[in-house]
Amino acid sequence: MDPLACVPAVDAYLGRVLTESGLPAELVDAMRYALLAGGKRLRPALAWHSCVAVGGSGVAALPAAAAVELVHAFSLVHDDLPAMDDDDLRRGRATLHRHAGEAMAILAGDAMLALAFRVVAERSAGAVTAALSRELAAATGRMIAGQVKDMGLSAGVAPGLDGLRAIHADKTGALIRAACVMGALSAAQIAQGGGPRQASIEQFGAAAGLLYQVVDDLLDATATSEQAGKRTRKDADAGKVTYPGLLGIEGSRHEVERLRSVALGAVDNLGGDADGLRALCELMARRER
Repeated sequence: MDPLACVPAVDAYLGRVLTESGLPAELVDAMRYALLAGGKRLRPALAWHSCVAVGGSGVAALPAAAAVELVHAFSLVHDDLPAMDDDDLRRGRATLHRHAGEAMAILAGDAMLALAFRVVAERSAGAVTAALSRELAAATGRMIAGQVKDMGLSAGVAPGLDGLRAIHADKTGALIRAACVMGALSAAQIAQGGGPRQASIEQFGAAAGLLYQVVDDLLDATATSEQAGKRTRKDADAGKVTYPGLLGIEGSRHEVERLRSVALGAVDNLGGDADGLRALCELMARRER
């Protein structure tokens, strides 16, 4: 199966969210540039297939999927700014602050973060709105805290592999895990109780989030900028601790396989309904950009 077959529906929904936002046209144009510039849409797809995996409809997860992708896009726009990673290239084209100016990029990021919570408040089923908001807020906070630690702006970081895993469980993993949990919450069955199926989704999301980061570190160390669609080798240039730096290339590849096995094992009990999640896990482990 193609786990990304849901992407056109997600993109159409995101387009409607922007069009109906009522925000100034210039701001919407900047948000559209950042949000609808291609991208893998893995987080919305994870929300969609997590909903399906627990017996819901992928369409029911669209508000959650859109909210998570808005937060993700906000984080990329701000990460690219001169005060952060100072990147000129994202998804094979100019970053938003190079395209529209630094002030507009900051404001577009702010607006996407605010719009994410508005989508949950206005477009999700009333029974799950509060739970979705809590999950999104917690994950966003963890993502930002992880970025603080990753940039060396916090002294509270354990050394070595444990510290690196803790940073990336927040910086990258929290939003990926939230996409899965919010997708599952969007299904009526989970909204009415949760239980083992929700625990399976949470375990899958946590492992998949770390897997994604290990692969990202490998791509930064081994791919060209043209292959990745963004500047590579930047982590080593910045002196950041990475999985290849600690484990080596082959050791990092073994870590990908370990996390892949953990993620797939977590959804063993969900039967064929979780085939979309399994396919996404394989895609995340084998991606080349």
